[in-house]
Amino acid sequence: MSGFGRYLAAALAARFASEGMGMAVVLLALERTGDAAFGAFVLTAWLAPHVLAAPLAGAAAARARSPRLFHVGCLAGFTAAVAALALLLGRAPAPAVFAVAALGGACGPMVTGGLSSLVAGLWPPGPGRDRAYGWDASTYNAAGVTAPAAISLVAATGSAASAMALPAAAGALATVLAATLPYGTPGAGRPPGGPRVGVGGGLAALWRVRELRAITSATTLAFVGIGSLTTTSVLFAADLGNPGAGGVLMTAFAVGALGGSLTLGRITAVAPGRLACGALAGTGLALAGAAFAPSVAWAAVAFAVAGVCDGPLLTATLRIRSDHAPDGVRTQVFTLGAGLKLTAASAGAALVGFAADAPPWTLLLGIAGLQAAAALLYAALVRGPVPPEAVTAPSAASATAPTGPPTPGGP
Repeated sequence: MSGFGRYLAAALAARFASEGMGMAVVLLALERTGDAAFGAFVLTAWLAPHVLAAPLAGAAAARARSPRLFHVGCLAGFTAAVAALALLLGRAPAPAVFAVAALGGACGPMVTGGLSSLVAGLWPPGPGRDRAYGWDASTYNAAGVTAPAAISLVAATGSAASAMALPAAAGALATVLAATLPYGTPGAGRPPGGPRVGVGGGLAALWRVRELRAITSATTLAFVGIGSLTTTSVLFAADLGNPGAGGVLMTAFAVGALGGSLTLGRITAVAPGRLACGALAGTGLALAGAAFAPSVAWAAVAFAVAGVCDGPLLTATLRIRSDHAPDGVRTQVFTLGAGLKLTAASAGAALVGFAADAPPWTLLLGIAGLQAAAALLYAALVRGPVPPEAVTAPSAASATAPTGPPTPGGP
C-alpha cells in the first residue's frame, strides 16, 4: 500500500535509535566520567516517563489537528534529546542531564506503539494488514540485533561520543521519513458527533475489551521475565565458565527473534491469539531447556530457539490491538501497551538485581516459568466471560473519560 515502504524505513530508523540509545549512553558516561553507573541513572531517567507518557501521548495523537505534525514533532523531540545528551552528558550538571533524558523519554511511546498504530491506516483489514504487522514487528527485532552491534563497533574503533551520533542520526532520518507518510483524518480521536476521547479512554478499552485485556495482561507478565533476561544471561554464562558470553546468548536470542518474526510471524492463517499463546509457551519451554545446558554453545542454541518462538509474539500482539482497539482510542491502546511492557521489563531488571546471588539456572527457570504463566493467563482471560460493559467500538465511557491521570486498577 501507499507509503508502507517509507513507514518501514522510518520505523526501523526510529527503533534503531531507541535500541542503540541505552548502550551508547552507558558507554559515553564511562568514557567521560569513568562511572558506568551514572549512565545507568541517565537511562533510568529516560525510561521512567514511558508508562506515564503513554496514555497522554496516545490521547494527544488522537486529538491532534495535524497528526503528521504531532508524530513528526515527537520524533524530532526524541532525536533532539539524544543529540543533547551526546553534548551534555559528563559536561553539564547531573540534574540538567536527567531532565533532558526525561523529556526525551516522554517521546518514547510514539517511537514504539505510536508508530505501530499507523499501520492500520496504511492497510485495509485482512491478510495484507496482518502481514504488514509482521514486517512492523521485524523492525523491532532487526533494530535489536543491529543497534547494539553497531554502537559497540563504533565505540571500539572510535569513541563513545561517535557511537552516540548513530542513534541521533537514525532519529533524524526517522523524523524526515515520517514527514512523508500519509496520515489519518485529523481529530480521529473524536467519535462523530461526540466529545473528544480523554486519556482514560485507552485504559478503559484495555480493560473492557476481553482480547485486549488478555494480551496486555499476558505480555506484561511475560516482559517481567524478558526484562531480566540480559542480566541473567551474563550470570548464566559466567556460571558456565565464560563470563563474557552473555552477549553471545542475547545475540542468539535476538537473531532467533528476527527469524521468527520474518517467518512464523507472517503466518496469517493462524489466529493471532493462538499464535501469541504458542509463542509464549514455546519461549518458556526453550528457556527452561537452556537452564540445563552443559555449555555456552548449547545454551546459545536454546536461546536462539527461544528467540524464534518469541519473534511472532509481537506480530500477534499488534494484530490483536489493531483488530480490537476502538477507532477513537487506537493510538492510546498501542502506546499504553508498549508503555506497560517496558515498565514490566524495567521491573524485571530490578528484581533480578535483588536475586543475583541465586544460582543462575534457577533465575532462567523463573523467566521460563513467567512465559508459561503468561500463556496460561492469556488462555484464561480470553476464554472468560465477557464483561457486561464490554466495548467493541468507542463508547460513552471511553469518549467522555476524564482528562486527568488514568484511574488505578488497569490491566
